Amino acid sequence: MGDIGITSYGVHIPRYRLNRKTLSAAMGWAGGGGLPGEKAVANHDEDSISMAVSAGRSCLKASGQTKPDGLYFASTTPPYKEKGSSAIMAAALDLSTNIRTSDFTDTLKAGTSAILAAADAIKGGAAKNVMVCAADCRMGKPAGSLESILGDGGAAFALGDQGVIATLDGSYSVSYDFPDYRRAEEDKYVRSVEDRFIREEGYLKFIPEAVTSLLKKYKLEVKDIAKVAYPCMNVREYANIGKKIGLQPAQIQEPLMPAIGEAGVASPLMLLVAMLDEAKPGDKLIVASYGNGSEAILLTVTGEISKYQRGVFKAALADKKELTSYERYLAFRGVLPVETSFPPDIANTQLVMTWRERKTVLGLYGSVCKKCGTPQYPAQRICVNPACNATDEMEEMRFADKTGKVFTYTADYASPSLDAPLMFGIIDFDGGGRMVFEFTDTEFDSIKIGTPVKMVFRRKYYDAIRGIVGYFWKVSPIK
Repeated sequence: MGDIGITSYGVHIPRYRLNRKTLSAAMGWAGGGGLPGEKAVANHDEDSISMAVSAGRSCLKASGQTKPDGLYFASTTPPYKEKGSSAIMAAALDLSTNIRTSDFTDTLKAGTSAILAAADAIKGGAAKNVMVCAADCRMGKPAGSLESILGDGGAAFALGDQGVIATLDGSYSVSYDFPDYRRAEEDKYVRSVEDRFIREEGYLKFIPEAVTSLLKKYKLEVKDIAKVAYPCMNVREYANIGKKIGLQPAQIQEPLMPAIGEAGVASPLMLLVAMLDEAKPGDKLIVASYGNGSEAILLTVTGEISKYQRGVFKAALADKKELTSYERYLAFRGVLPVETSFPPDIANTQLVMTWRERKTVLGLYGSVCKKCGTPQYPAQRICVNPACNATDEMEEMRFADKTGKVFTYTADYASPSLDAPLMFGIIDFDGGGRMVFEFTDTEFDSIKIGTPVKMVFRRKYYDAIRGIVGYFWKVSPIK
C-alpha cells in the first residue's frame, strides 16, 4: 500500500460506566457474570451515530480540520435499517456535499473492512483523504452473560498519503460462516451460541490464523512486531490468543474488557488508538478484528508520530462517572419504559423542514452580519444589532465548532428526563452569539456562571409515528 496510511485519529468513550458489581447486586447470581471491572454505557442521548460523530470531530481537530472527500461509517447498531447514517454524520461534521459516503454493517469486522476499503479507494485514485468512523451500542439481554460484557464506544481514523503517522503495509483476511453472534430483523438483543464454543472454535482459531498468515505473507517473524491488538470477550482467552500466536506479554495490547467492555465493530479500532498513543517511530503494529472470521492489518509507525498530539485514549478513559443505578441503565437503553414527557406523544416530525433546515439543525449553522460582525442563530435576514439593522447582508457561520461560557442556567426537576434533572441554560459563544441549549454529561453542581462549554452532537428524540431519529446539539463543560 506504499505510503498510504493513518494521518490522524480520534476516540469516544461514553462518560457513564456501570460497575459489574452493580449488575450482580441487581440481578443476583444471574447478573454481572462474575466479571471484574466496569463497562462503558452510552448516555440516554447517545447512539452509534452520535458516538461516531464525536470520534470524528476529535479526528478532524487532530488533523487541523482537513476535510476528507470520503466518509465511511461502520456499525452493527445503526439507528436505521434503510437510511444512510454516514450522510447524517457528514452534515454534522460539516463535510462537503461532494463526498462519497458509505455504511459498513452486519458484521463485527466491519470497522477493519472500512479501513481497508478506504485505503483501496485512495490507492485506486478514487479519493485522496477518507475518514472511517466506527461505533457500536449493542445490547445483551438482562441477566444474560452478554449484558455484563458488551460496552459502548467509537473511534475514527483519517487516511491519506500526506502526513502519514502509520503506514498501512498489508492485510490478511479469513471468512467463515460461524454461528457465534447474530441478530435477526426483529431482535433487540444479541443472540449467541455457548460461550466456550465461541472461544475455542472462534476467537482462539480465527484471530491466530489471520495474524500468523499475515506474518507469513510479508515474511515477518513474531519478534518483529512491537504490539498486537485484537478483541475478545474473555480476558483469560485474550492472553491465550497471544500465546497461540507466539507473542510475549509485552507485545499484547491491554484489552478493553476490564474498563470498557466489548465495543463491537469499534473494539479493534479503539485498541489501535490505544496502541498509536504509545507507539514509537519504526514500531510495527498489527490490529486484528473478529467477526465471521478475522481481518489482520499490518502498520508501521513513522517519524510523523513524534509531531502528533497523543494521549486521547487515556484522557477519554479517565473522564468518567459511575452509573450507580441498574434501573437507570435499563431506562437509558429503553428496556424499562418510563414517562419522559408531558404529553407523552411528541409532535410529528416535519420531514420537509428537516430537509430545508438540515444545515441549521445538523450543522448548527447561523449567520453573521457582514457589516457589523454580529453573529446570530438561527440565520436571519435582518441584523439584530440596533445600531446596524442591515438587511440581506449576512453570511453563514457555523457554531458547532465554537466554544462558549455559561451566562445563566437552571435545573428543571418538574420535566421528566432519563438523566434528571433536565438542565439547560443560556450560552454566550466565544466571539459573539447567544442561545439556549440543554446540558449533557454533567451534574448541576458542576455548572457555574462562566463555566467554559463545548458543543456535542446528540440524539434528541425518536418519532415513532414517522420512524425518525432526531439529532441536535447540546453543551457539555470543557474538562
